[in-house]
Amino acid sequence: MTRIESPLAIARLGDEWLEADGFGGFASGTVGILRTRRYHALLLAATRAPGGRMVLVNGVEAWLEANGRRYPLSMQRYGPDVIYPDLRGSLVSFDTTPWPTWRVQLDERTVVTAEVFVGKTSGETVLRWRLEGGGHLGGPGAQVLKVRPLLSGRDYHALHHENPAFNFNPTLNDDRSCASWQPYGGLPLVRVATNGEYTHAPDWYRNFCYVREQERGLDCSEDLAAPGVFSFDLADGEAVMVLSASAVGNARTNADANANANANGDAKTSTAAHAATLAEAELQRRNALGSRLQRSADAYVVTRNEGRTILAGFPWFTDWGRDTFIAMRGLLIASNRLDDAEAILLEWSNTLSDGMLPNRFPDYGDAPEYNSVDASLWFVVAVHDYLATPHASDATRARLQQAVEAILTGYTNGTRFNIGVCVFDGLLRAGTPGVQLTWMDAKVGDWVVTPRIGKPVEVQALWINALRIASAWNSRWREPAERATLAFRQRFIDPDTQALFDNVDVDHVPATVDRAIRPNQIFAIGGLPFALLEGAAARAVLAQVEAQLLTPVGLRSLAPSDPAYRGDYGGPPLARDGAYHQGTVWVWLIGPFVEAWLRVEGTGADQLAQARTRFLAPLYAQLDNAGLDHLSEIAAGDPPHASAGTPFQAWSLGELLRLESLLARFERGGA
Repeated sequence: MTRIESPLAIARLGDEWLEADGFGGFASGTVGILRTRRYHALLLAATRAPGGRMVLVNGVEAWLEANGRRYPLSMQRYGPDVIYPDLRGSLVSFDTTPWPTWRVQLDERTVVTAEVFVGKTSGETVLRWRLEGGGHLGGPGAQVLKVRPLLSGRDYHALHHENPAFNFNPTLNDDRSCASWQPYGGLPLVRVATNGEYTHAPDWYRNFCYVREQERGLDCSEDLAAPGVFSFDLADGEAVMVLSASAVGNARTNADANANANANGDAKTSTAAHAATLAEAELQRRNALGSRLQRSADAYVVTRNEGRTILAGFPWFTDWGRDTFIAMRGLLIASNRLDDAEAILLEWSNTLSDGMLPNRFPDYGDAPEYNSVDASLWFVVAVHDYLATPHASDATRARLQQAVEAILTGYTNGTRFNIGVCVFDGLLRAGTPGVQLTWMDAKVGDWVVTPRIGKPVEVQALWINALRIASAWNSRWREPAERATLAFRQRFIDPDTQALFDNVDVDHVPATVDRAIRPNQIFAIGGLPFALLEGAAARAVLAQVEAQLLTPVGLRSLAPSDPAYRGDYGGPPLARDGAYHQGTVWVWLIGPFVEAWLRVEGTGADQLAQARTRFLAPLYAQLDNAGLDHLSEIAAGDPPHASAGTPFQAWSLGELLRLESLLARFERGGA
């Protein structure tokens, strides 16, 4: 949990919270209530789970009216940089447990508590407000809460602007407590069920300013439609709003079913009871997940087709192949969520093509993109971790082994983008001009920032691990594994430093090498089931990575000594993508590094204690910054290593969970 209290709240207003549903949609925002990204919304639904995401309810304008005075409970930022109304001095506290909850001080005796949560199984967003302190603002009388929903109806990557096509007309129930809109034809129906009463008052709120988009060099201004106002008397009890779309992924929301079941009853009472039922179910579900990390990990596991998948990160990533298989090792397998792990591996195995698994699925459409050399190999590693548990049935085991065989056969025979085994040394070559195949995949227009065509070091580590994994059930792969391992040791060790080259046979030119000091070499000694080096060779790799790349929050993607190093991550897309793998810190790489460190330094009590204090403690501190209860994607290469990229990243959190499992096993005396 993260709890922030005044005066710390003022310095932490930009930190972000996340409430994810199980279909790819979510609600998200900031501690300070202000929306700072185009992705911040209260109802953001995946219309074709987990893709086709649409922003439907961006936020609300809320205030309390009592005895002729108006007390704001929300604040907005308008361009160029105007905050109105300004609540920054009134926020008493913010807490993420059990879900995002704010306390706003209205006078010396009166506090309003506001909370938001998303029902994981239904996709509904619940908002609740209540008075605390027993006081009555300005004396006895009605304490009327007014809430004006702010709507759009746009792709979540886009922005919305005033236009005559927006449909403000609501469909209302008999007591005007529930209203529905369809902003544009073809979009889901947006439904707001309350225990209040709706008054139609259509208007436009113009020129909202999203400062995070501004910092990223992107369009940052938006207009939102405000159809009307819901009113509640807080003196009579808490106010409730349940936001839902007509469909979330492939599942109907409970809100529609609830409304239909109570069409002839008391709709206000029904809505309040439904919200209470959702809250109780969510409390039980979240408590059953266990630790703080496990609760956060659950956000990334979502529906795809009839199976499951892992979203790479919030707010803008969907499911990517390599991210899924890297993240699931900690999020699911090490966390004993083996049913989900099995479902995801089986779902992805159905997408095999010429030995390759997709790099990603697009937001719209079903055609996957096969442009990754390592996604398939990370799948093999995830299969290894999963099959090491006793969970798999004989049929599942056979099916997953068959998928691994198809990958190794496809790579051995050769597949897309010049991916194939080199006949001279048994290593895996890959790459064609203009295509980014490794995890260092930044591309701007036709510019591939780190092309790494040839035989990248981590690809060899993955390839050899895949061969060794498959050789456990098929001796055919034993000789190729031994041959590739020998070639790796002969060809990748730099005689000047004893560490590893980042790439050999660069651009498929024999005997050329890339001496850039990058973190990819760590996979030869950590992060994978089998280390390729030991002894002095492993120590040399660890020493170079620790000296030049290690930071408290992950590994730099390039050493500061390199002329191409970029220590700052920010600015417009060209600047950011140019720095993405040229010095920017990647949080997930702390997992392979710590595993390598333990393999080299040992797993005695002193080493395990040092690993926790040196490497894990800074990660736990990060859970209270940026993406609250989560870990960010990246950080700046230069101190103080400001968090950047997605504030909620699956493989960052997954590697922390995997490390926890690894350390716990060693602490119990396991091998």
